[in-house]
Amino acid sequence: MTNTFTKEIIHDFVSLFFPNYCRACHGSLVKGEEVICSACMLELPRTNYHEDPENPLFKKLTGRIRINHASAFFHFRKGNKVQELLHTLKYKNQPEIGVMLGRAYGSLINEAFPNLYDFIIPVPLHKSRKRKRGYNQSAEFAKGLSQELAIPYSEEVLERVIATTTQTKKSKLNRWENVNEVFNVNNPTPIRDRNILMVDDVVTTGATLEACGHTLLKNGSNSVGIACIAATQ
Repeated sequence: MTNTFTKEIIHDFVSLFFPNYCRACHGSLVKGEEVICSACMLELPRTNYHEDPENPLFKKLTGRIRINHASAFFHFRKGNKVQELLHTLKYKNQPEIGVMLGRAYGSLINEAFPNLYDFIIPVPLHKSRKRKRGYNQSAEFAKGLSQELAIPYSEEVLERVIATTTQTKKSKLNRWENVNEVFNVNNPTPIRDRNILMVDDVVTTGATLEACGHTLLKNGSNSVGIACIAATQ
């Protein structure tokens, strides 16, 4: 009886700091579920872009940068559950959301593009923003992808040397001007002659990914592809 009571006290104490709830709907998770419940994973609006080489995201970037493929896990719309989930990932100190989604999407990418990539590079945050947030949400997504695809990732290869202003409400031209020439490769050795999977949380016009991709290709990467958590329609 005493042991059972003690276990309950410990469980309640741990749950206070590590609550076992769904980060999308805030309902309780059951055994076998992690971070996001099965119901929410089924309800979140998937793009299935990995199944369509000529998907809207790929077409959006075609002609702007040479890419193997471009895909996103979910559709992003204002007010939908994906937006809330990404807001929690970015601003509420819950990097585990990114890791879990990376593993989930990694299994789909692995089926669609087996052995296509050698290295994963997340879109970097400027040092000041990362210091304030504590982590790069795109790097957490990259970490999950890395675990599932069994290929390395690094936050150290590509850096953002200029702290750009937010992309929200900018025109397509202004977005490009805002990110052009703000990225730098610290050490090209890990990416030279390798096929790189670039990852980001949300892609809108694709200007940031375009700038990152050109920087990687200019520094010796063989090819680049894109995988994001969500894409606007």
